[in-house]
Parts: sequence; structure tokens; C-alpha cells
Amino acid sequence: MANLDSSYGDSSLDQSFEHSFVDGDGSSALHNLSRQSSGAGLGSTSSLQLTDDDDENNSDAAKTSYINRRRSAHTQAEQKRRDAIKRGYEELQEIVPTCNTADSVGSQKPSKATILQRSIDYIQYLVQQKKKQEEEVDALRKEVMALKIMKTNYEQIVKAHHNTPGQGQNHLSDQIKFNVFKATMDSLFQTFNASISVASFTELSACVFSWLEEYCKPQTLRELVIDVLRKLNNNQLL
Repeated sequence: MANLDSSYGDSSLDQSFEHSFVDGDGSSALHNLSRQSSGAGLGSTSSLQLTDDDDENNSDAAKTSYINRRRSAHTQAEQKRRDAIKRGYEELQEIVPTCNTADSVGSQKPSKATILQRSIDYIQYLVQQKKKQEEEVDALRKEVMALKIMKTNYEQIVKAHHNTPGQGQNHLSDQIKFNVFKATMDSLFQTFNASISVASFTELSACVFSWLEEYCKPQTLRELVIDVLRKLNNNQLL
């Protein structure tokens, strides 16, 4: 009997607890528990979404920063290139004399195309001047060589005259000396007239030097004088 009362009491207590839990404050508590559980789940999901958004924002910011750095580097390189070209044109304008004058159209300064064309013309002028100077130097070099040859010839003639034995014993007349000189000069003039061109002074100079180098060498003159003396002797003009 006691057991039945005890069971009945416990059962009544449980039903009373469930009834109070469901109908009274228990319904509110259950609702709060459900909301807390749902809030915890939503908070976790929201936290994950915020983390993904932050990562995406950081990635976009990194890409934007990289693009900006590349754009800035390209801009700086392009500016350096433009500055170098500008300095090159300014140096050309300072070096080339004809670039200091204004264009014929009346602008303040010559255009870049004009500066380039005038620089090309000036370089071609310098090349022509260099070639002309080289030709003049070559002509002067030949002239010096011819003078050295003539000097050597005169020295040998003087030396041979002083070393001639019996000098003064058989005195010759001035007419004989003139005949030797005339015959020698006539022979040289024939070669000179055949070798020299008078089309221009430059060509004349070049021909004279070539003639001196070919016909006025010591050995050539020696053979010429010997031949003249032999002919005069055969003609009894000595």
C-alpha cells in the first residue's frame, strides 16, 4: 500500500512538473533554450561568413595594390624614357650649329623632325670635310716626299762633283754646261708633258708628285744624265 502511494506520488510529481514546465514557465524556458541554440548556430555561421568576406577583401586589396605598383613602375619607366629622348634632342640642338636657328615657318624652336634632319645634314658635311682634309694631307705627304727626293739628288750631285778627280784641270766653257743642262731638261720635259694633266689644280698637283716620284728618282736621273753626256760627247759638243 505504501509502495502504491509512493508510486502514485512520484507519478503525480512528474506529471505536475511536466504540466508546470509545459503550461507555465516551462514553455518559456523551452522557447528560450531553442532560441539560444538557434542563436549559437547563426552566430557560428555569421562568423564564418565574416571570415570569408575578410579574406576576399584582403585578396582584392592585394590585387589592387599589385596593379597600382605595376602601373606606377610603368609610368616611371615611361617618364624616364621620355626624359632621355628630350635630353638627347636638347644635346643635338646644342651641338649641331644649324639646329640653333628657328624653323622657316616661324615657330619658337625647330621641331624634332627638323633637328634630326639638320643633324643628318651636318654629319654628312663633316664626313665630306674629313675626306677633303685626308686628300689634302695625302697631297702634302707626296709633296714632302718629292722634296726629300730632290734634296737627296742635289746632295749626291754635289758630292759627286767634289769627288771628281782632276777638277779644274780641264776647264769647260759655260756653253757646255748649258748644253748638258738643256739636254737634261728637254728629256725631263718630255716625260713631264706626257704625264701631267692640267684639268684642275688638284689633278695637276697630284700628277706633278707622281711624275717626281717616277722620273726624278736618283737612279733614274743618274741614268738620264749619263745618257745626255754620252750623246753630247758623240756629237762632239763636250
